[in-house]
Amino acid sequence: MKDFIIPDRDFGTPAAKSKQMVTLTIDGFDVTVPEGTSIMRAAAELGISVPKLCATDSLDAFGSCRLCLVEIEGRNGTPASCTTPVAPGIKVHTQNSKLKQLRRGVMELYISDHPLDCLTCAANGDCELQDMAGAVGLRDVRYEKGENHFEVRNTSGEKNPNWIPKDESNPYFAYDPAKCIVCSRCVRACEEIQGTFALTIEGRGFDSRVSFGAKTDTALTSDCVSCGACVQACPTGTLQEKSVIDIGTPDRSVITTCAYCGVGCSFKAEMRGDELVRMTPYKHGKANRGHSCVKGRFAYGYASHKDRILSPMIRDSINDPWKEVTWAEAMEFASNRMKGIIAKHGRQSVGVITSSRCTNEEAYLVQKLTRAVFQNNNTDTCARVCHSPTGYGLGQTFGTSAGTQDFDSVEHTDVVILIGANPTDGHPVFASRLKKRLRQGAKLIVIDPRRIDLVDTAHIKAAHHLPLTPGTNVAVVTAIAHTIVTEGLFDEAFIRDRCDWDEFQDYAEFVSDPRHSPEATQFLTGVKADELRAAARLYAKGGNGAIYYGLGVTEHSQGSTTVIGIANLAMLTGNIGRPGVGVNPLRGQNNVQGSCDMGSFPHELPGYRHVKNDSVREVFESLWGVKIDNEPGLRIPNMLDAAVEGTFKGLYCQGEDILQSDPDTKHVAAGLAAMDCVIVHDLFLNETANYAHVFFPGSSFLEKDGTFTNAERRINRVRKVMAPRQGYADWEVTQMFAQAMGADWHYTHPSQIMDEIAMLTPSFAGVSYEKLEEMGSVQWPCNASAPEGTPLMHIDGFVRGKGKFIVTEYVATDEKTGPRFPLLLTTGRILSQYNVGAQTRRTQNVVWHEEDLLEIHPHDAELRGVRDGQFVKLSSRSGETSLRAKITDRVSPGVVYTTFHHPTTQANVITTDFSDWATNCPEYKVTAVQVSPSNGPTEWQEEYAAQAEHARRILAAE
Repeated sequence: MKDFIIPDRDFGTPAAKSKQMVTLTIDGFDVTVPEGTSIMRAAAELGISVPKLCATDSLDAFGSCRLCLVEIEGRNGTPASCTTPVAPGIKVHTQNSKLKQLRRGVMELYISDHPLDCLTCAANGDCELQDMAGAVGLRDVRYEKGENHFEVRNTSGEKNPNWIPKDESNPYFAYDPAKCIVCSRCVRACEEIQGTFALTIEGRGFDSRVSFGAKTDTALTSDCVSCGACVQACPTGTLQEKSVIDIGTPDRSVITTCAYCGVGCSFKAEMRGDELVRMTPYKHGKANRGHSCVKGRFAYGYASHKDRILSPMIRDSINDPWKEVTWAEAMEFASNRMKGIIAKHGRQSVGVITSSRCTNEEAYLVQKLTRAVFQNNNTDTCARVCHSPTGYGLGQTFGTSAGTQDFDSVEHTDVVILIGANPTDGHPVFASRLKKRLRQGAKLIVIDPRRIDLVDTAHIKAAHHLPLTPGTNVAVVTAIAHTIVTEGLFDEAFIRDRCDWDEFQDYAEFVSDPRHSPEATQFLTGVKADELRAAARLYAKGGNGAIYYGLGVTEHSQGSTTVIGIANLAMLTGNIGRPGVGVNPLRGQNNVQGSCDMGSFPHELPGYRHVKNDSVREVFESLWGVKIDNEPGLRIPNMLDAAVEGTFKGLYCQGEDILQSDPDTKHVAAGLAAMDCVIVHDLFLNETANYAHVFFPGSSFLEKDGTFTNAERRINRVRKVMAPRQGYADWEVTQMFAQAMGADWHYTHPSQIMDEIAMLTPSFAGVSYEKLEEMGSVQWPCNASAPEGTPLMHIDGFVRGKGKFIVTEYVATDEKTGPRFPLLLTTGRILSQYNVGAQTRRTQNVVWHEEDLLEIHPHDAELRGVRDGQFVKLSSRSGETSLRAKITDRVSPGVVYTTFHHPTTQANVITTDFSDWATNCPEYKVTAVQVSPSNGPTEWQEEYAAQAEHARRILAAE
């Protein structure tokens, strides 16, 4: 197995961004570096290592350890090289007898108050204190043992008042105060990188120590979000991963990409032999810049969880127990069933669901399976279930269906509109970058029915929070446009140059109508008119304006209309085509963007080209050697409807759990139960597998090669860290099934699949594994006109030519509150859990969120006699479930909120089958409900649990 490693040297201080260059001499060598560079970094550029402890290039220089002292000719003293900037012509000495003596004396002081248990310390071999003691030549400590922090008892046998016991409360790392050198790197990492400020230095002088806040706080009970930044920054064994303590220090690493959210963080999978020791964020990763969250950093244990299925299984009926079989037997069983269905019911009676968690190459093969083997276009994906309005809305207005910026763009923004997204929970690494920019002075406008963390915390406060009534996004966005147009705040020069002026005139007339004013809409939306007008003025005239949005925009009956409205706002104000602006969808899962790019929709081939287009089909037909249907296929809800009607009979579902994640659970269950062959391809027996006849065990992201495409269109490599535990990567399993169905597929590596994608997809024409190895990552479009990719879209013009303004008429959802269901339910995510929880529930992340809770306002709770922590029944027109209540004013009166991470709750039994008018994206975010006290699980939950237990029986091996 070849490891992929780029030299990961620590230069001590961050790189300077100045374009002005400075030349100086260090130890007799000339070096030219940007103005503002530290002497330490300039020396590192020459290959000269200056000893250091408090310095690291992920943090601003601090200058506390005094180990990096240097001499500068003509200057007095020995300044710290980390905090001293370069100057033209200076001559620096990093090594001489005086400096050696000073450094040795400094190190001696550190070691005098540090335990010398190096042989048994978990950080042995990975300890900067140990390394620096060797670097300065420290061989002896002159000081006699005295008062210290590391001995449990002093020389008289009494308890040492300075000693603090190890804190092991966090499930993933331990804090040992006895080994702390008070370098402040962990505190600074928590502040500068994460932005949580959970750590501090308390006390002074000898009494200084790192603290997790109040004296009663532990790592687990504090504000710490377990991102791991402090652990990575620690130069000793003070903060240490428990996995390293248990397994030992790693001896090699492989660069790969996180398989959780759409940020697409790059990680070093650090190994000891073939055992994964830890995942550390890769500082050269262009999406995360060396940062991580609790999921990507620590929650990888699901890959080796006991629940994971490692053998193929089959059964004739969903009422039968599962039988473990060989791969060959499973393929024969599955292919015979599918062939029989096609022979009896026709080629339109079967279909596939691709995964937004699998690689681009795997999604491409699954959609190719239905088009080239099943001979239909019945392919869909969870990406349509969450972000298809993005594709439609941005495609109509801008001409392409993806975000306009890279994540680095947020560093240049002045005003951010955050609508229908909660990045601190859903996209935490991006949220940290956003918070850093806000602390630097950028302004934030939050449009959300719930008071998310970014609205008001100890260190961040939004300029405006518009707490709209769920379902009124279009009215709010149009009212913002009304203010901009009627107050003359729009960018006329941009609109005339970049957009269709006649269409703008029609749009301006529409939004100028008094019925769209903030005053006219405030009783509908719940947003105060003066607050909305102030927010609109700030966005229009506050400098670079960027809009970031999430599922709270798209998962509505008017999701596409809202996306169009957001695009209208960007064009109105000229906030498109440069750093710091743009329209930026925050994708939920790791490869939502990629699964869309790969043609997972029933009406589009890879590259967003409609199947009705003869010239497009001819390209695919020529390479694939088959005839492609020119009629769009079925979406997931259409498949389920047809199954209930008896015309859709077979489904291959890779990496998705539609029974838990799709709306109207009872309807999903009825559709699955009506099918003759359901093939589930996944890591675990998920909820959908309760209705499956074939189970193909899947491979985790650690066990495969491929690519993911993140929310900024960045194509990142996924590299195999270990061999697939069940024998095959997912792309190999799909290929075996296609071969069993009669296909002549013979790929030997995912790079060959990417080569085929590049041949067929214009935006991927220049993408290859060789280019990704060379550049690290690339953002599509990557082709002859943009050989190194496209970080920013629409710089000189829109993809479609002129930007298109489209009227955004508000149409109320058919889901209405009333006497029976007077409250509105909206749903979202929480930091520690991910999507349906199949992965994170099988890790220690359950410590933070072991069940879904229903947030309810104190007023609504009092009216219904609901107490905090009490079980309540949550009911809608579609169904009912029971969960515990959490009384909070984060939601407005009349609104309740829950997550959907736990199948015991099955929150989607509540949601309806209403969907977006253009894309069928389900309306998860607006459901009329009632809440009442309950004694525990509902009858439906008990029946569901019994059915699931019955469906998961596995025959003992003979």
